[in-house]
Amino acid sequence: MFDKQVSTYFCSVSQWLMLWYEELLFPLPHMFDLIRIISLLLSSSYGSLEPYDLLYNNAVDAFYRSDYKDVVRYMEGALSSYAEVRQTKVRCRLRCQDQHPFDSVSMDLQFFDVVLRRSNCQNECIEEKVGTQSMHKVSEDVNQDFQRRIPYNYLQLAYQKLKQLDKAAAAAHTYFQANPEHVEMDQNLEQYKALEGSDQDHFVDREARPHQRSFSAGVKLYDTADYKGAIALFEEALQEYYRADVECRALCHGPQRFEEQDHVLYRYSLYELVSDHFTQALHCEHECVRDLSTRPGRLSPMENYLPLHYDYLQFAYFQMNMVEEAMECAKSYLLFHEGEEFMTENVDYYREAVGHDVKPREVGPWLHPKWHPIPYILVQNSKALNGTQRVLLDDVISVDECAELTNLAHTVTMAGDGYRGKMSPHTPNERFEGATVLKTLQYGYEGRVPLRSARLFYDASERARRIIESYFLLNSTLHFSYTHLVCRTAITGQQDHRNDLSHPIHADNCLLDPEANECWKEPPAYTYRDYSALLYLNGDFEGGEFIFTEMDAKTVTAQVKPKCGRMVGFSSGGENPHGVRAVTRGQRCAVALWFTLDPLFRELERLQADEVMQALDNQSSQSQWDTSLNINPKDEL
Repeated sequence: MFDKQVSTYFCSVSQWLMLWYEELLFPLPHMFDLIRIISLLLSSSYGSLEPYDLLYNNAVDAFYRSDYKDVVRYMEGALSSYAEVRQTKVRCRLRCQDQHPFDSVSMDLQFFDVVLRRSNCQNECIEEKVGTQSMHKVSEDVNQDFQRRIPYNYLQLAYQKLKQLDKAAAAAHTYFQANPEHVEMDQNLEQYKALEGSDQDHFVDREARPHQRSFSAGVKLYDTADYKGAIALFEEALQEYYRADVECRALCHGPQRFEEQDHVLYRYSLYELVSDHFTQALHCEHECVRDLSTRPGRLSPMENYLPLHYDYLQFAYFQMNMVEEAMECAKSYLLFHEGEEFMTENVDYYREAVGHDVKPREVGPWLHPKWHPIPYILVQNSKALNGTQRVLLDDVISVDECAELTNLAHTVTMAGDGYRGKMSPHTPNERFEGATVLKTLQYGYEGRVPLRSARLFYDASERARRIIESYFLLNSTLHFSYTHLVCRTAITGQQDHRNDLSHPIHADNCLLDPEANECWKEPPAYTYRDYSALLYLNGDFEGGEFIFTEMDAKTVTAQVKPKCGRMVGFSSGGENPHGVRAVTRGQRCAVALWFTLDPLFRELERLQADEVMQALDNQSSQSQWDTSLNINPKDEL
């Protein structure tokens, strides 16, 4: 695994491997119970912090024994242990990052040295506080239970049985914040509120995030014109936000899941391991922005969350006649939305009022909205493509990935798939074939195509989604609406004197009416689609250029020649009419993707594919196949 040059500089390769696998790269998929018990017995700090999954299991066992005192004891202990482990990781990782910075690194070996020293520092620091780390490596299921606040469901029932109704109300309220669709808990809360002696102070969110709590309270005061109080709360919310952001990013610098790799077959060189780890860490840090702006129990983050703080503050300061502070906040807002007209006008007004300019507040470069975590090459932006909300990118996937997906398409695609069975839905001169992600995974599971190829289709489409979401600065989660691996093939003998298009000019979420110069957003158009993308797999064919036009469906504004790894992305409305020129020789293959910002219109097959991928990952980590796994495209969740 390690280069000879590296091994000569370090005396113990085994120590390197232990460090990488223990902390830096990814956790071992399973730990035997016996090893865990021995670790507990041998740990010098055993008893100082019990693992939260064991406490959680004890609480659940006590619940089914109707021992509600033990439920409370163990479950409160589990919540405390969970929080302590998290905070210990944050403190230790931040401390070790400060002690072992990358600032002065200029050579590969120096970089590796810092990485390993930092990793060793973190391990020692964490184990000093909580004991052997293997004790606190818990299953994904348990972590998801804590993230979904399931412990509070048990607690509210236990406190209710123990007649501690104030604590039951708090637990119920905390659970309901993250599970607003839970009808029974909603009814329980109404009953608690109706009880004699019930106090509004009992209904507190024990897991409330300080930055969101302060922001919500600030908005309430702002709406009542209490600008002084609102300023104090918004400033507090900003401080809490940046503190939470630092903590979130610190948690990213631990073991990572390699989502696009098979853990069992993962065998790469040191450089590839390091690169993969830090790529995952960067993606994790990027997701912190979304996580911090998403309220419990919600699928999507609050729109424009962080910039809104500065928007509220600039107006509140103005109302308090604190114009310099107002201009400072307005200019901070423009760091996120450069050139936005209304805020630019506000800045001009403030500048004229105070008679001089001021600088915006410092905003960390990691929060700049134009930062992209996934590597690609920007070829043309909206301006170069003569439109709005358009982008052309290269190297989204590699040549090898293009070849693998093309081979996959030759096996799994079926004529008329996705076109109501019509083999030539747009022109009689070409044959259309397609396949969905779920169908491809089914073929992979059945052994009809390589499973890794089916995974690649899934992963490449997710990569495309993340790029579109990131590039267009979307504050809400972009969901799949439809994903299609599609090939269009020129029919031999029917290409002479063609004057039609492979795909007529259209818009993706409205009915294009060239004569009226309108695009009607009504059925049967897919009105819920917001963004579209085409990821091309090959360029060895004639014709098949992608074109943007004006609303008249005639005037071409931009043309894209497909090639391997190239992706064109755009908003799905009438501002982007588009089509495909005739494919006159060969076969043109691509991954076609449509996205929506409305979670109600998420692609059902994609949700099923997500579950299948999770099941396959679980099987892969266990190195065995569960023959009971059923993949049926017609299943409903």
